[in-house]
Amino acid sequence: MLYLWVFLGSEFMIGWILLIILGFVLLILGANFLVDGASKIAKIFHIPEIIIGLTIVSIGTSMPELFVSVTSAMENYSDMAIGNVVGSNICNLFLILGLSSIIRSIKFKKETSFIDIPMCLFFSAIFWIFCNTGGGVSRIEGLGLIFLFLIFIGYTVFMSIRGMNMVASENKKNTMQVSKFSFFQNVLLVIIGIVALKYGGDFVVDNAVLIAKKFNISEAIISLTILAVGTSLPELVTSVAAAFKGNSDIAIGNIIGSNIFNVLLIIGVAAVISPISYNSLYNLNIGILLFGTVLLALFPFIKPKDEMSRFNGIIFVILYGTYMGLLFFR
Repeated sequence: MLYLWVFLGSEFMIGWILLIILGFVLLILGANFLVDGASKIAKIFHIPEIIIGLTIVSIGTSMPELFVSVTSAMENYSDMAIGNVVGSNICNLFLILGLSSIIRSIKFKKETSFIDIPMCLFFSAIFWIFCNTGGGVSRIEGLGLIFLFLIFIGYTVFMSIRGMNMVASENKKNTMQVSKFSFFQNVLLVIIGIVALKYGGDFVVDNAVLIAKKFNISEAIISLTILAVGTSLPELVTSVAAAFKGNSDIAIGNIIGSNIFNVLLIIGVAAVISPISYNSLYNLNIGILLFGTVLLALFPFIKPKDEMSRFNGIIFVILYGTYMGLLFFR
């Protein structure tokens, strides 16, 4: 692949930085195109909106992580494949969920408290176990993660179908409006989204490696910081917007869903394509992720009950800032 930085000169750091920014723009636009196109196609075929929101939208916001991690695995940058997922999940949990709850306290439903959050913790623990057995995540383990992902999707669809009667009338009202969209236009949106995600992932990974080598910064640090925050931007936009609108379910559902997708689908697909070697130095970062998830699981049961308060959000954001500082100055 021919990169723009060749023309700018390999010594010009500005070229690499511009390409990383371009990569992030492509990732965000690609995710938006993919989600919009897929959602409209689903509506044309009368798929309930609640299923669209719980599956296509959540997966769509995780597409940047998917393409960056898969690209990293294919190019033998295992540190980036693992680091991007772990760093993104930590960013989602501490920074994005923290900011969302600062904007407006997040209310927990019983399903979230007793099923969704514990399930996220369980899958994260499985991911940690796979990483620490056999020197990394093998193809067989990758298939296992994908199988767990399919179970999660099946559970999500089952829970969604239970509430279909409540949205049936709304779907009927929207049928005529949605049908006006051309099927082929939305297919084109999906294709453009996938292409943008592919090249965005290439730009970000390859140029982040160049910068890391230039400053002798490890791939692990780059993936846990720049890549993690950059690929979490779709989740940030979605959750913060939901918080401003007072929609707690979308805010926390997007984060929990994305974190589950990251450790199951993204690592699973990346490992099936190319087995991922694991650096035990990541154990501390995964430990921080597990700690944050346990803390989140406790919020519904401690004062103020059944919510993540603004104070809780401030604590999470401070913890994330401390974590970022430790990465660079330890």
